[in-house]
Amino acid sequence: MRARDLVTEFPTVSLDTPVLDAARLLADQGLPGLIVVDENGSPRSILPGAQVMRLAVPTYCQDDPALARVVDEAHADTFLRSLAGRTVRECLPENPRELPIADPDATVLEIAALMARTYSPLVAIVEEDRLQGAVTLQVLLDRTLDS
Repeated sequence: MRARDLVTEFPTVSLDTPVLDAARLLADQGLPGLIVVDENGSPRSILPGAQVMRLAVPTYCQDDPALARVVDEAHADTFLRSLAGRTVRECLPENPRELPIADPDATVLEIAALMARTYSPLVAIVEEDRLQGAVTLQVLLDRTLDS
C-alpha cells in the first residue's frame, strides 16, 4: 500500500489564519491537526491540535497541573478566548523540525516512520510541488489493521 492509496483531501490554513478559526476547524471536522500552507499553497508546517492547546493553556498550568485545578470553573471554561487576535503563525515552533511531507509513492511504513519521527498525526502528500492531501494516523491505522 502506498500513500496514494491512503491520501484524502484535507483542509489547510495560512500563516495569517486566526487561531480561533483554526481551532473551530479542528473541532468541527474532528481533525488531528491542520496543514499550514504558504502563499503558493505549498505546505509550510503541520499544526497538531495539541499545539493549539499549548498556546491557549497558561504556562503555569502546563508547568504545574495542580494550578489548573484552582482556577474556578467559569474561568476554566473560557481559556480558549485567550487565543483571540492571535494567528496560526504564533502557534508554530520557532525552530521547526522536519516537515512531515511524503510523495504519493511512499510506503505505509515510510509514512508511519515519518509520523513517529516528527510526532505528527498527519503527513502532507505532495507531488510536483502540489499538495494532494494528507494521510492521517487514523486512516493509516484503519487501513493497515484491516489488511
